[in-house]
Amino acid sequence: MLSTLARTATRRPLTVILLWLLFLLLGFGLGTGVFGRLSDDVPDVPGTESELAEEYLARVDPAGETVTAVVAGEAVSDAALRAQVERAVAEVREIAGVAAVPDPYTTPGLTAEDGQALFIPVTFEGGLDEDAETDATDAAADRIRQIEAPDVHVSGGELLGRQLGERAQEDVKNAELISLPVVLALLLVVFGGLRAAALPLVIAVNGIAGAFLALFAFSEVTDISVYAIQVTTMLGLGLAVDYALLMLVRFREERRHTDDVVEAVHRTVAAAGRTVLFSGVTVAVSLTGLLVFPSVFLRSMGLAVAAVVVVDMLAALTLLPALLTKFGGRIPPARVRPDGAEGRLFARLARFATRRRIAVVATVVPALLVLALPVTGLTIGIGDAKQLPASTEARQLYGTVDAHFPPGTGVEPITVVVKPGTDPATAERIGALTGAESRELPGGATVVEIQPPGSVDGKAATDLVERVRELRGDEPVEVTGVAARLVDFREMLAERAPWAALTVLAGIFALLFAFTGSVLIPLRTIATTLLSLGAALGVVVWVFQDGHLAGLLGAEGLGALSLTAPPLIVAIAFGLAMDYELFILARMREARERGEADQEAVVTGLRRSGRVVTCAALLLAVVFGAFMTGGFSPILQIGLGLTLAVLIDATIVRMLLVPATMALLGHRAWWAPGPLRRFHDRFGITEAPTAAPRVPTKV
Repeated sequence: MLSTLARTATRRPLTVILLWLLFLLLGFGLGTGVFGRLSDDVPDVPGTESELAEEYLARVDPAGETVTAVVAGEAVSDAALRAQVERAVAEVREIAGVAAVPDPYTTPGLTAEDGQALFIPVTFEGGLDEDAETDATDAAADRIRQIEAPDVHVSGGELLGRQLGERAQEDVKNAELISLPVVLALLLVVFGGLRAAALPLVIAVNGIAGAFLALFAFSEVTDISVYAIQVTTMLGLGLAVDYALLMLVRFREERRHTDDVVEAVHRTVAAAGRTVLFSGVTVAVSLTGLLVFPSVFLRSMGLAVAAVVVVDMLAALTLLPALLTKFGGRIPPARVRPDGAEGRLFARLARFATRRRIAVVATVVPALLVLALPVTGLTIGIGDAKQLPASTEARQLYGTVDAHFPPGTGVEPITVVVKPGTDPATAERIGALTGAESRELPGGATVVEIQPPGSVDGKAATDLVERVRELRGDEPVEVTGVAARLVDFREMLAERAPWAALTVLAGIFALLFAFTGSVLIPLRTIATTLLSLGAALGVVVWVFQDGHLAGLLGAEGLGALSLTAPPLIVAIAFGLAMDYELFILARMREARERGEADQEAVVTGLRRSGRVVTCAALLLAVVFGAFMTGGFSPILQIGLGLTLAVLIDATIVRMLLVPATMALLGHRAWWAPGPLRRFHDRFGITEAPTAAPRVPTKV
C-alpha cells in the first residue's frame, strides 16, 4: 500500500496537490458551518433514566426551554428602571413562542434582597421547531437587552449553546494565530530553511480543514459538543506537524544518500511512512475506547478525532510526498556530521539509562507514581458558569447573580416525574422533601421540582437524586435534571470503562506485536505509557480540582474535573504516547536488522529518533498551549493534561525509562513464543534491512 501511495504521489504530484486543495476549500467552506451546530448537552446518555424522563417531559410538558436574564448595577426600585422592566416583560410576553414571563417585582425570589438586581426568567412553549425557538429566543433576548441598566445579561437554554459556539470559534481562531507563527519559527530552527519549515504547516492546515469537515459530517447525524471544536482542531494541527516533521527529517537523511528526489521520496515513504501509518492507526485504535461508551458525546468525539487522525496520516503519506516531488530538490540534505556527533546528547542519555538501569527505574517510577497520586481522589462534575471565560455573557450573568443573590439561586432543580399509577404514599414522601414544588401535567402525571442545596452538580445534589430514587422503590417515578444526568453518567463510566480499557489495550498490543514481533515490548510500552498518563492526569486533578496554582492559568479550583476531561485526556494522550514509542522502536528495529547488539541498538534508536521526538513533543506542547489561552476550563484541563502527558512521555519516559527497561529486558525484549513468532514471520510487518549509507555526492 505504501509503495502504491508513493508511486501515485510521485507520478502525478500536481493531481494529488489539486485534490488536497479542493479538500482544503471544502473544509474551510462547508466544514466551518459546524460552528452554528454546537451543543452543550454533554452528559446525555441514551437509555438512562434521566434521558428517558427528559424525553417524556418533551412530549407531554407544555413548558419548553427557559432563558434567564439579570438586570443589575443600580437600585431596581428606581421608577424609571421599573417602568422599563415592566414594559420589556409585557412586550416579551407577546412574542410568538413565549409561554410565560413572571413579573420580577411581584414574584418572590426574583428581586435581590440588596435591591440592586433582579431576575427575568423567560419560558418558551414546548414543541417548538428549531427555527421558531431560535426566533423566539433572539427576539426575547434582544428586547431585554434594550433595558438601560449598567448590567444586563441574558443566557441559558438554546442561547447558551450559541454563545459557547461563538466563543469556541473565536478561541480556535486565536489559537491558530498564536500557534502557527510559533510553530513556523521552531521549524525554521529545526530545518534551517523556509521551504522545509513551511511544508509541515501546509499539512497542518489540511489537518484543520479535516477537523472542520469531519465534525460537520457528524453534525448531520448526531449532536456535536462545543468542546469538540478545540479538541479536534488542536489534535489535527499537532499531529499533522508531528507526521510531517518525521517524514521531512527522514527525507533529508535520504537525500544524503541519493541525488534522485523521487528515489528519496520512495525511501522516505517506505521507512518513515510505515511509522506514520502505524502511528495513525494506533492513535485511532486508542480512540476506539470512546466508542464503547453509549454517551453520544464520547462516541462522536471518538469518531471525529479518529477521522482527523486519518486525514493527517493520509496527508502525510500522499500530499507531502507530492510536495516533496515538486519542491524537494530545493530542500538541502541533512548535514553530514562526524561519527558520533549526530544525536550525541540523546546517545549519552541512552547510555546512562542502560548502564544505570536499576537506579533509573527505581527513581523515575516512584516519582511518576507520586505525581499520579491525586488521581485516586478524582471526581467529575458537569460544572456551572464558573468554567466559562470571564468575557462570556453566561459567566457575567453568573457573577452578577452570585454577587446579589443567596447561594443556590438560579440552580437548576432536580426534576421528578411522578407518573400515573404511582402509590400516593410514595408521591407524598417525595413531595414532602425540603424545597419541593409540584405541578400537574396533561395526562395525569405530576412534576416535582426540588431545589438542591449548593451547586447544581455538587455532592448534596447528587445525594438528593439517590435519595429520591431510594424513596420511589419500584414505583413509576423517574428523576432527571443536571444532577441526575451526572449520576447516570458516572454510573455509565464505571460500567463501561473496564471494557473500553480492554478494547484499547488489546488493540494496541496487537498493533505493537505486528510492528515488533515481540510480546514483551507491547507490555512494557503499555506500562510505561500508563505511568506518564497517570502523572499528567494527577497534576490536572491537583490544579483544577484541588485548586493549586489554578490562578496561574486564569482558572480556579472547581472541586471536580469536567466530565469531558478525563476520558478525552486518557484516550488522546495514550495514542500520542504510542506515536513517540513507534518513532523510537522503528529506529531500534532498523539498528538491530543492521546487526547491532541489543543494547547498542537501543542507543542508536535514541540517537536517531531523540531529536525528532523532542521537537515533535515541543511543537505539540506549543499547539496545546495556544488552545489554553481561551480560558474555558474544560479546554484548559484537556490542554494541560495533553501537554504534560506529551512532555513527560517524550522526555522522562522515552529518553530514560524506555532505554532503562529495554536494557533490563536485554535480548528478551524482542521475544515471542514459538507459535506467535511463526505467526508474525508469516503475517506481521517486515521489511528488508536498510541499505548501508553510501558517501553522498555533491549537489
